[in-house]
Amino acid sequence: MNIKLSTVVQGNYKEVMNRFDRDLFEALAPKGVGFEIVEFTGSKKGDRVHLRFTSPVRAEWVSDIVADEINAQEAYFVDKGIQLPFPLKYWEHKHVVRKKTENTCIIIDDMTFRGPNFLISLLLYPAIFIGFYPRKKIYKKYFGAA
Repeated sequence: MNIKLSTVVQGNYKEVMNRFDRDLFEALAPKGVGFEIVEFTGSKKGDRVHLRFTSPVRAEWVSDIVADEINAQEAYFVDKGIQLPFPLKYWEHKHVVRKKTENTCIIIDDMTFRGPNFLISLLLYPAIFIGFYPRKKIYKKYFGAA
């Protein structure tokens, strides 16, 4: 399954990508979910993000950053789930910041995931969509709406 969300914000795409740090990660935390950041080493290849959820269920989520690049049109990094909460079996999230103009860019959350079977994957779709859709508003507040 794949979900792709796009948000236009203010800022040069390289500068916006440089702000994908722990502060932004904390700002993007879903409301009503108890969790702690066990480890956040950054958004470059070789970095790791480890979350411990404490409510409504207890679970660990560990993702490794497996790729990153900056070119003349966009910057991106990819996190891949290494240890995922049930029922997720696969997770890959490409974070893209694409140049729109010199002072505006598009943040794209491109998430590919699956559960243990097609039916569970289908049931995960609305939960993941609802969990990530609020990022659009948070990005606009954090970077400025374009």
